[in-house]
Amino acid sequence: MSTTELKSNIHKIIDGIESEPLLQTLYDFLKKREFGEGSQFWGQLTEEQKQEVLLAFDESEDEQNLVSKEEVFGTRK
Repeated sequence: MSTTELKSNIHKIIDGIESEPLLQTLYDFLKKREFGEGSQFWGQLTEEQKQEVLLAFDESEDEQNLVSKEEVFGTRK
């Protein structure tokens, strides 16, 4: 999905929300990420590292690529 499509879809979702507390929570969340720690971290990554993160996210959308928590934490019997 392109950046333009993502923004459009986010706007549609937000336009459909009537709950002021929920809108305030979304606003606070987005505002914090805009200038917060998360954005600083992303800005420190190289382009190659950013692409690796985005590729990992895309690959995580396919359930066949997922690993169970038991396998990750070694609690599998």
